[in-house]
Amino acid sequence: MCGICGKLSFDPGARVESALISSMLGTIRYRGPDDEGIYVAPGVGLGHRRLSIIDLNTGHQPISNEDGTVWIVFNGEIYNYRELRAFLLSRGHILKTQTDTEVIVHLYEECGPACLDRLRGMFAFAIWDQNTKTLFLARDRVGIKPLYYCLTSKSIVFGSEVKAILADPEVDRQIATENIDRCLTFLYMPGEDTLFKNVRKLAAGHYLLVKNGRPEIRQYWDLEFTKADTKPDLKQAESQLLNLLAEAVEQHMIADVPVGVLLSGGVDSTAVLGFAAESTTKKIRTYTVGFSGADCADERPYARLAAEAFGTEHHEMTITPAEFASFMPQYVWHMEEPVCEPPAVALYYVSKLAANHVKVLLSGEGGDEAFAGYSNYRNLLWLERVKRGLHPFNGAVGRGLSLANSVVHSARVARYAPLMDASFPGYYYSRTSNPYQFTGDGLGSLYSADFARSINRERSVGPVRQLQSHVRNHNSLDAMLYIDTKTWLPDDLLIKADRMTMANSLELRVPLLDHKLLEFAAALPVDFKVRGLTTKFLAKRALRSRVPRQILLRRKAGFPVPYESWLKGNLRGWVREVLLDRSTLGRGYFDKARLEKFVEANEGGAGHYKEIFSLATLELWHRAFGGPGPAALNS
Repeated sequence: MCGICGKLSFDPGARVESALISSMLGTIRYRGPDDEGIYVAPGVGLGHRRLSIIDLNTGHQPISNEDGTVWIVFNGEIYNYRELRAFLLSRGHILKTQTDTEVIVHLYEECGPACLDRLRGMFAFAIWDQNTKTLFLARDRVGIKPLYYCLTSKSIVFGSEVKAILADPEVDRQIATENIDRCLTFLYMPGEDTLFKNVRKLAAGHYLLVKNGRPEIRQYWDLEFTKADTKPDLKQAESQLLNLLAEAVEQHMIADVPVGVLLSGGVDSTAVLGFAAESTTKKIRTYTVGFSGADCADERPYARLAAEAFGTEHHEMTITPAEFASFMPQYVWHMEEPVCEPPAVALYYVSKLAANHVKVLLSGEGGDEAFAGYSNYRNLLWLERVKRGLHPFNGAVGRGLSLANSVVHSARVARYAPLMDASFPGYYYSRTSNPYQFTGDGLGSLYSADFARSINRERSVGPVRQLQSHVRNHNSLDAMLYIDTKTWLPDDLLIKADRMTMANSLELRVPLLDHKLLEFAAALPVDFKVRGLTTKFLAKRALRSRVPRQILLRRKAGFPVPYESWLKGNLRGWVREVLLDRSTLGRGYFDKARLEKFVEANEGGAGHYKEIFSLATLELWHRAFGGPGPAALNS
């Protein structure tokens, strides 16, 4: 795992100084503490920080082809690189190293951008083709590895993280205040925008070509939910799934350094551990985390159960509320967006523990998005069935439930009552956010009058609306899985996974997001994913003899960080210090009286913990990246 950056000037006579590239690399040194490499030529510069995983002695980057006319900087792992290497050697290419990086250079020579179709793995890379004066940027199919860019009339600057791009003094740091509402609507930033006006994400499954100063972005992969004409045999599907899982995990175990497994105590991470144990004769190290001073689900007993079942060297740790709060400024610095992802803090600390022993971690991230593991998927399928049975009385039933909720004050009723008379967009919004978010004006009710007038709600939900339109003819489950795979997964969960592990110079691998596994899962019938009350039906059935029964049948928890109780208890003073500070209120986003009332209501048990966390991260983001907010920008 590594960090990359670079710049291409559209003025052929301009120079890109190596000092600039070095400065950009300095901001992301933790992504690759083992080595640094820079390539500069007229008008272009490429930079690379290396975390050595494969071919430790000869993997220095940037790497070129035989005659030095094509250069690459690469972040990620290509798991089928050995097969590709054999193919390239048969075609007469001369390879000087045993790295997967060098394979990409020569595959590009063979296939051009179509080389992406043959890569199996996680990647973000930049190729400079001196022959055609073309810069080729690409990102893996699912968005496991990040890639950002800033495009102006004079140049394009790119990097694994935004802070590398901001190291170029020519890059404008102006805040895109129009995107604040999107962050606070979804509690993360879906789509290609960031909170900087001129910095964008390259979307997953896309590449960007720049030639003669003209950029062109193309999509090379999408997740298709095409079904077979006849329903597949259940036993055959189980066998196919087990074969795909075994193959994916075995490939993800390829490394010249120690590999560990991150255990959450759930089905996915336990299954990954089981297949990993089968693919090696070495003792595997496993890691998990728990929390002190709170009444919450403890994953550690289940993680220990998995570790004992597969004979691992197991390590665990405990996080306190004070550690959680003290890490928050670093959390925002690494995440680079105000993402509501408290488990990221847990991932940081357990990664820090693991970094004492290994350089690569495997996790079960992505299994729920592939095979429908969240209870919301099941609940919304049942809601559809109820609506079909009650039609045309759905509106009246919804109003009745809302009235009942005014008495019983049930969070579940509050979530689902409005959906009795809602279409698919309402379903999707209900599972991506706290009920408060889409009742009334949500967090928009806290906005100052001036800021509220500047908000364009259609723009805020634009990326998700576009995807909803794309899957309007799909069944609701596949539609939700598709949108989650295109938004929540890359823009929230995978940002967390990349940033928190890279902050500790660790490579995190996610075998359940192998694109062949995702394509297999997408083609499955709905009842192979959710059947009755059982989520992830096929996966659990296939794994019933491989995962301990106590883990297979338990309720899903993930890393259940007890931040809710902390925010109204141990961290109550911290919340007030961040949200009611003069600088926070002076930014112009929020009405002072409404924000104070909101904080007080949460202290009284109103349950707006996600929103409180998101508001706090937004303020900490401004402090980390120097943004003044709309009040100062518009003065």
